[in-house]
Amino acid sequence: MAAPNENAQAELPDPQEVAQTYAEVAKRASHLISDHVQRQLKKGVSTPADELGIAQAFMDMMAKLLSNPYKLAQSQMNLVWDYFTLWQHSMLRFAGMHAAPVASPERSDKRFKDEEWQEHFMFDFVKQSYLIAARHIHDTVSGVDGLDEQSQKKVNFYTRQYIDALSPSNFALTNPEVFRETVKSHGQNLIKGLNNLLRDVEDGGGQLRVKMTDTTAFELGKNVATTPGKVVFQTDMMQLLQYTPSTDKVLKRPLLIVPPWINKFYILDLREKNSYIKWCVDQGHTVFVISWVNPDEKQSEKTFESYVKEGILAALDAIEQQTGEKEINAAGYCLGGTLLATTLAYLAGKKQKRIASATFFTTMTDFSDPGELGVFIDEQQVSSLEKKMFERGYLEGSEMAGTFNMLRSNDLIWSFVVNNYLMGKDPFPFDLLYWNSDSTRMPAKMHSFYLRGMYMENRLVQPGGVVIDDVPIDLSKIKVPCYFISAIEDHIAPWKSTYAGSLNFGGPVRFVLGGSGHIAGIVNPPVANKYGYWVNAAAKSPATADAWFEGAQQNAGSWWTDWQSWVSGHDADQVDARNPAKGKLKAIEDAPGSFVKMRLDAPKAVA
Repeated sequence: MAAPNENAQAELPDPQEVAQTYAEVAKRASHLISDHVQRQLKKGVSTPADELGIAQAFMDMMAKLLSNPYKLAQSQMNLVWDYFTLWQHSMLRFAGMHAAPVASPERSDKRFKDEEWQEHFMFDFVKQSYLIAARHIHDTVSGVDGLDEQSQKKVNFYTRQYIDALSPSNFALTNPEVFRETVKSHGQNLIKGLNNLLRDVEDGGGQLRVKMTDTTAFELGKNVATTPGKVVFQTDMMQLLQYTPSTDKVLKRPLLIVPPWINKFYILDLREKNSYIKWCVDQGHTVFVISWVNPDEKQSEKTFESYVKEGILAALDAIEQQTGEKEINAAGYCLGGTLLATTLAYLAGKKQKRIASATFFTTMTDFSDPGELGVFIDEQQVSSLEKKMFERGYLEGSEMAGTFNMLRSNDLIWSFVVNNYLMGKDPFPFDLLYWNSDSTRMPAKMHSFYLRGMYMENRLVQPGGVVIDDVPIDLSKIKVPCYFISAIEDHIAPWKSTYAGSLNFGGPVRFVLGGSGHIAGIVNPPVANKYGYWVNAAAKSPATADAWFEGAQQNAGSWWTDWQSWVSGHDADQVDARNPAKGKLKAIEDAPGSFVKMRLDAPKAVA
């Protein structure tokens, strides 16, 4: 088969460069093989285990599927008919005639964006053949009768992983872009790709850690997390950052931002043009942000309660000491929002009004429908994870990051496999992916409680289901104004679940639905003028998310401006700007602080 659009013979590669690349590949491969053999000798032969319950789920599915041979035969006949139709379509195209495709990818599917997938007869046939098989496989396994809900979720999810892995875009001979590059470079792309693969295995301590971006292109405080400020307080759990004002007057109440502890806080301060923190400073907020520590075995006994008391409550004390303000506005992102809601209910139980308004970014408080994350959460999987966590005292950040990447495997795994290993290119420097790779560990005791208490038992929505420092947590006692912003394409905190959680609060709630997903839907500055957002003006929140959406109106632009109008409507008083270097608390160091710079080491090989 001739290379598509290949008009001229490419120059032969430099023999010296070829020899150097081969030598480096051979050296790395030899070293990795030797290390692998040593690890296996130490570990010995272990009995295969189905810790995630995947094999059992598929065995149950096959038993149910084979018990209905008529339905299975019907599925097979539908598949054969689609393939026959594809063959007719291909023969018409081969003869130079136009024919409508039998199967087409979604418009958002980036795997088949190269024009040769449509223009070249053979690649178009391969693409459609794959799409037909993928659709029938998924429809067959997802339509099995009598399978329990959790097994069905596992079958659906891991079948999709299998289908995504077998995409023709992931193989050199069936990807037109890779095929062209292979012919053009005389296969040097594949040699360089193998070198990249070995590098990623080395960096992963014997496990493949796909490199998503050029991490050497970024430096915290230099070209990411650059908003000026000071660390004004710290515990062994967190540092508290206060940012330098950019206006002469500021809102009376300071703003405390509580980020999640699974990643670093600077997702809200990537670059000046899309920094939510910088934008808030420019709107006249005195901004404080919690920067969580990257825990190790020393924090293994830290609990969810520790994050409340040594995190948010300690921050409130420090802010009051620094500014003299007894009441603040607060915002929490994802897990940070769950922690903030718990803290609000704790303060309500203590009859203390220290937070006057609260904002929740993509925050779940009702975990009855956790979306696809529920695939990973059942007794068998959590028990297996707890065993690993309690042995070392924490959950390794890369393990959780791998789970989230699987939720969007085509974008966050396979696209980089193609770029790094098949095209032989180095990953593009991208600040968002730099942050995405900067995950943190989680204390074993805290994470065990979070998985069981929130996801498995959904105790936060049960009055008294969670107890913090002897105070029963009841979300209905939260009377302060609350602003919920969720994202319509969020795969981590599904917006319908976040909406259900907002109904449990006892005070006025403004629910806003942004466009895009978990990150882009939040990091959406007004200057970008993207996505838009939905608002329902009803005086009382509708009983269901679907009812809310039916009555909602879409607005152009960013939800940031809507939030600013909302929060300033509850806090109109202004005072002179507060400089962190001149406060009552002594500045410890410049922002972004040392805690955020505690990057994860490559995971050590398991002995």
